[in-house]
Amino acid sequence: MAGTVTHDPPPAGGGRQGGPLIVTEDAELLDDLLRLCAAAGATPEVHHGVPERRGGWETAPLVLVGDDAARRVRGAARRRGVVLVGRDQDDSGVWRRAVEIGADHVLMLPDGEQWLVDRIADVAEGVGRPALTVGVIGGRGGAGASTLACALAVTSAREGLRTLLVDADPLGGGLDVLLGGETAEGLRWPAFAASRGRVGGGALEESLPELHSLRVLSWDRGDCVAIPPQAVRAVLAAARRRGGTVVVDLPRRIDDGVAEALAQLDVGLLVVPAELRAVAAAGRVASAVGMVLRDLRVAVRGPYAPGLDDREVSRLLGLPLAGEVPVESGLLRPHEGKSPPGAVGRGPLARFCREFLERALVEVGGV
Repeated sequence: MAGTVTHDPPPAGGGRQGGPLIVTEDAELLDDLLRLCAAAGATPEVHHGVPERRGGWETAPLVLVGDDAARRVRGAARRRGVVLVGRDQDDSGVWRRAVEIGADHVLMLPDGEQWLVDRIADVAEGVGRPALTVGVIGGRGGAGASTLACALAVTSAREGLRTLLVDADPLGGGLDVLLGGETAEGLRWPAFAASRGRVGGGALEESLPELHSLRVLSWDRGDCVAIPPQAVRAVLAAARRRGGTVVVDLPRRIDDGVAEALAQLDVGLLVVPAELRAVAAAGRVASAVGMVLRDLRVAVRGPYAPGLDDREVSRLLGLPLAGEVPVESGLLRPHEGKSPPGAVGRGPLARFCREFLERALVEVGGV
């Protein structure tokens, strides 16, 4: 059981902040809390009461006070991020003691273990504002969704943002190939197929191939063509916690794993060539995606069929217009002497991506 006393979150910031402060003399409770800290990848500082050294109580990213120690910390300075931890589910007095010490939460073990592991891991990772997460999906085959996804990620990285490009289409040929990194060292999707619960954001980032100053999660050349939805949820949640930008290249079919990816998005871009058949196909895709994703916008790609322009395509689909996606010729793999999509910072595609990301960061509130 976990209960909230106040609603103020603990201080958060970028970079690792270290482990929590534990205050208890209960040996059994201490063993449990040390076990949960280990599961969260954090090393705590342990005291029987308020630390004597100056700043120890005030600066810890999270304070876990055993119910046995509530009386001993009653006079400590009020601060955010204090959790009162106990075991007696029937002890109504625990709420009074929580108020007396200014605790944000009351947590009872063992029921609240997973909540506490997540909270400890958050402060250990220095979790701040979640990443702006953008999904890109084609209105029909060959619409250029993968090219736009790569260009968005490359542009984000060039702007100095922590960036992860996620290939959610196992049949798409691999975004690492499009970026010229199919032989780059690092893990691919099949390595995360068994992931459940919480995945460490830092460990995820460090395990992936780094290409063009961004991290890429793509597919290997094996037979795996599906990842369980629990694994998709765990991996994308870890990526979002790291902040910056996450770009997801989505397939046009919607299965359970793709639905999980859609649920993590802040905004989606539906790439639609300006031709009637493409608009008709995109309408069906939009209907399926719209069941999960509320903020879906259309990005129109020319050349235009007679009677169509970007605003007309937007009107026909009933979606807000993100803009016209410029077409750049010669987008080949870097090791063949060409740059990846969006690499030319002053080019029209990079300019579209930069302007879209700037607007989205303001509208969605990412980074």
